[in-house]
Amino acid sequence: SSKIETVDKLRRVKTISGKTYSQIAEETGLTNVYVAQLLKRQAQLKPQTVPLLRSSLPDITDDLILEMMQPPLRSYDPQLIQDPTVYRLSEAVMHFGESIKEIINEEFGDGIMSTVDFYCSVDKVKGVDGNHRAVVTFDGKYLAHAEHKSEKMVSRLRL
Repeated sequence: SSKIETVDKLRRVKTISGKTYSQIAEETGLTNVYVAQLLKRQAQLKPQTVPLLRSSLPDITDDLILEMMQPPLRSYDPQLIQDPTVYRLSEAVMHFGESIKEIINEEFGDGIMSTVDFYCSVDKVKGVDGNHRAVVTFDGKYLAHAEHKSEKMVSRLRL
């Protein structure tokens, strides 16, 4: 089945369960954002997580599990930026991005934060003023940029 059809089926399974992403996350030991990524076919379901997900979402079918275990086509709809929440998140990264980059370079050196070895979660907290606040955590492995030495290139090695 197509990715859209699979995601629709997974959305129904979640709706039938009556659970939030955070509840499923707590039951599976995953982050709430990763659970959403799994159910949107933006992440691959690992074998050790299958029993936990089955327990949390009992209506999930074998076909859906098998589909979720395949490497996904990670993509996004360019129209998504029109959603106010997605736009504001993009705006926040664009607005604060240069400062974040400079602090990463200052603290770690010349490199980047991975979004492959990466954890993300969303938490609801009460602020000091009593209002609810959304806390989005990006937790990525630091990757140093490598100096490009020809001697290290496998294609240049003389075997």
